[in-house]
Amino acid sequence: MAAVIPGLNADNYVPHAMHRGERDWPETNCYADLWIEVLAALGHAPEALMGFTLTQDFEGDQFTFFKPPLEAVEALYGLSTFELSMFDTCEKHIVEQNGRGRLVMMEVDGFFLPDTRGVTYRTGHSKTTIGINEIDPAARRLTYFHNATYGALSGEDYDGIMQSGGRTLDGHAVLMPYTEFVKLPTSRQPLDIAVVLDWLRRYLARRPTSNPLRQYEAHFEAQVADLFDRPQDYFHLYAFNTLRQCGANFELLAGHLDWLGREAQIDFAEAAVHGRAISSGMKALQFQVARAVARRRPGGLAQPVAALAEHYDRLMEMIDRAMVRRSAAA
Repeated sequence: MAAVIPGLNADNYVPHAMHRGERDWPETNCYADLWIEVLAALGHAPEALMGFTLTQDFEGDQFTFFKPPLEAVEALYGLSTFELSMFDTCEKHIVEQNGRGRLVMMEVDGFFLPDTRGVTYRTGHSKTTIGINEIDPAARRLTYFHNATYGALSGEDYDGIMQSGGRTLDGHAVLMPYTEFVKLPTSRQPLDIAVVLDWLRRYLARRPTSNPLRQYEAHFEAQVADLFDRPQDYFHLYAFNTLRQCGANFELLAGHLDWLGREAQIDFAEAAVHGRAISSGMKALQFQVARAVARRRPGGLAQPVAALAEHYDRLMEMIDRAMVRRSAAA
């Protein structure tokens, strides 16, 4: 069966630069990472999409799980995304949509994804999203985008993915997975910088009314102390939903500002420095929290968060200043 995006090979696939190993956060979250690789595979610049990271807030127990708005994906790249109603087997729906040239994005169990070897593959269960580019039911094989990779699976892993909805292998009914499909335009839509900037203004208008890192500072030491009596694996869940989501969010924002500096000639250089300071600071804090939990000493950890909150204030100030200069020049 033909691939939705042709010319890709799981054996020699090279991830986009936003997933380079030298970054603070080579992977962010499954949905944002999926869109980065899909857009890059289609020949688009995923950096143009990342202004939505301005809207991240602290939600009391976690930082916002940042996801690209599908309306922005359509406005910038011409890709339309819809929910796929799953009322037959997963396999039949995927075959139908892929056969129409549509990329299927489906929530699956990471237990069956070979690219997660050493993390959850055949050892643990986790909900994650893949983009299915090619499916061959006869060979029980499919290729897929996931996180920073483009991989292939077959055999029992294929059966496991297909049982994510409809029927389990022993015939019992289970809940269908949440699934979307992406309609690709008939011709490539050139990226309009004016549209990117329009979305940036929308995100600026929707950013948190108070500094989310100051809110986090107020809860931080109590949250770390709570980790003392939790199972060891819980630390990784906590870190992913707080430290990593915040740090990765602002690394993506810094990349977006760099891209605008090149493509729109807006001087965001100083703002990007503050975005990266939050990113690297959160990465360092993750190690500090791990040590604090091991020693059962949470004291003093709020001070680094306070310093990152200062970077957040400066980041927003610098973005506002650059946008004012842009408006005045126009």
